[in-house]
Formats: sequence, structure tokens, C-alpha cells
Amino acid sequence: MENSSFLSSKLSEKIADLDFEKEITWKNRIILHTFMWLSFAILLFLSYRLAYALTTFNSVILTLRMAVSNMTIFYLFFYVIAPKLFNQKLGIAMIILSLTLPLLTNIWLWITFGFSVLYHYLGYEIGFGELKGAITASAQQTFWGAVSVSRIISQTIIIISLLSPFFFVKILFEISKLYSKSLKISKQNSQLQIQNINIEKDFLKSQLNPHFLFNTLNNLYSLSLKKDDKMPDMILNLSYTMSYTLYESNAERLPLTKEIEFIKNYVELEKMRHGEEKSISIILPNENETKGKTIAPLLTFSLIENAFKYGLKNKENAFLNLKIEVKDHKFSFNLENDFLPKTELKNFGGIGLENLKKRLQLIYPEKHFLLVTKNKNTFNVQLDIEL
Repeated sequence: MENSSFLSSKLSEKIADLDFEKEITWKNRIILHTFMWLSFAILLFLSYRLAYALTTFNSVILTLRMAVSNMTIFYLFFYVIAPKLFNQKLGIAMIILSLTLPLLTNIWLWITFGFSVLYHYLGYEIGFGELKGAITASAQQTFWGAVSVSRIISQTIIIISLLSPFFFVKILFEISKLYSKSLKISKQNSQLQIQNINIEKDFLKSQLNPHFLFNTLNNLYSLSLKKDDKMPDMILNLSYTMSYTLYESNAERLPLTKEIEFIKNYVELEKMRHGEEKSISIILPNENETKGKTIAPLLTFSLIENAFKYGLKNKENAFLNLKIEVKDHKFSFNLENDFLPKTELKNFGGIGLENLKKRLQLIYPEKHFLLVTKNKNTFNVQLDIEL
């Protein structure tokens, strides 16, 4: 199932990248059409030559008659009638189609009748076999006999059977052309959305980093006054965290191990800032569970940052619990924290949460689940991603 989805995705990308307007030039069109009708003529010639045992000359003149008749109908339909049908409502298009089909059949009959009259005038005739005397019989019938209702019905069936492969190829080509155009527009829109999201992400980083750096430097200053032993660890954590957010997070995907390490360092810095009196619990997967897996960077950063920003405010029960699990190829993120009852849900997340939703929709379409809930005095965020 995954292989089928992968192949389908790759095929869609190839079709989207194909520039029909650039590749199918008039020169290429002439080459393709020439090849198409030449193939048809060869097959028709072989049919007359082998199935009816006609001479080469007779096979050629009958092939010419049939090829010209079919080419005329084909180009009249696809280059004169069909463009008009696409601009009409369905009901009107069906009426036009029902009126033009008998007309096209009549044109086909007129052309074949004209060729028969011409061949008879020039003295061409089939002298043996199943088609013996066919040209004379066709040329000597009256014009209205050549285009009678019974002949129109019978020849319509023949025309459909003869032209159906060419109609199918043409329709398939037009569908592929429209599909390619649709995919290209969709791809351009997705790229534009990703570009906008990256701009928003960079904007968020430009806001978060100074804000976070300011608070952390204040903590470092306090620790330095106390000559606290935690200061070297805090500086090291700060260095790694800033390096990750400024440089490494610009990649589309990063090893999950690095993302988990970043989260760990960030939370440790926040724990130092809030002190041991606040209940902060963090459960992270080990390196064996994250090894070989990748994830889009900073997906959960705004969630964790908001939890520390709006949480840990309740004097009686201030807490923040973070649990991340990785099983098989599923990333499960659960974050719960207290909040003051007067805090409104709209204050939680802001542009960061909206940015996350957009990134998830584009990077992990139909492969993620995000739920943000607010209870009496608790916020809870559950995020599941199929990596």
C-alpha cells in the first residue's frame, strides 16, 4: 500500500513537472500527428493487402480514401466542435453534440462517395476477391442513396470503431494536460504556502530568541551572583539551544535525536529559571527509539514555549508535564500545564499555533492529529505524527 502511494506520488510529481506548452510545440505536434496517421495508414494497408488479398495499388487507393475521411472527421471534431462544447453548459453541449454527430457522419460519407466517383472516373477498380466491383458500385449509386439513413447509422458504427483509438489517445492527452496544469497550480500554491510559513517561522524565531535569551541571561546573572554550580551547565545548554534554533533548524527535516536533544536542553533551561519549587516533569524517548528517524524542526517549540509562558502560574497547583513517545514510526507528544482561570484560550498559541497547524497540513497531510483542549484550569496538547 505504501509502495503504491509512493509510486502514485512520484508519478504525480513527474506529470506536474511536465511542461506541455513548452514540450508540445507545433513542430512536435506535426511529428506526433504524422506518426499517428502513418501508423493508422500502415495498419489499414496491411489489412487490405493481407485480409482481402488486394494488389498493392488497390490497397493504397482504399487506404488513402479511408485515411482522408477519418482525418477530416477527427480534426473537425477536436479542433472545431470540441472547443465550442467546453464553453457551453452541459445541456447545451449535449444538444450540439447530438446534432453534429450525424453531420460528421454525412461528411464522412460524402468524402468516401467523392473518392469512389473519382476512382471510377479514372478507371480504377477491384477486379477480384470480396471487394470485387466495390468502387463501381459505390460510384454509381445516387447521392441520396450514399447518405441514406440506414447508411448513416451503419457508417456511424464503423466510424466510431475506426476512430475510437484516436479519440481515446486525444482525450487521454487532453486529460493529462489538464491534470498537469492542475497539479502545477497546486504545487505552486503549496510552495507559496510553505514560503509564507517559513517567513512566519523566521519571524517567530526572531521574536522568540531575543525573548528567550533575555530571560536566560537574567537567570545567568542571578546564578553568577550566587556563584551557583549550575551556571556552566546552563551556559552550555543555552549555547546548544541557540545554535539549533539559529542554524540547524533551517533544514526541511532533521534527525529526531537532535530535535529531542533540543527540547531537553530548552526544558532544562526553563527548569533552572523557574526553580525547584515548580513541578516540571519531562519524559523523553531514548536514542535507540529515535535513531534513524527524522522530523520537521521546531514543530513543538511554540507549544512548549507557550506552556512555560502561560503555565506554572497557579500558586496552589503549578505544574507542567511533558511526555514524548516514539513507537515504530509514530511520534506522540503530550503536554499538560496549569493556567489561571482568567486566562483565555485565544491567548494560548497565537501565531505560533496557527503556524504549527499550517506546517502540519503541508508537511504531514493526513498523517497527523492535533488536539488542544482547555479544562477547568488545565491546558492539554496532544500531537501525533506519522514520521
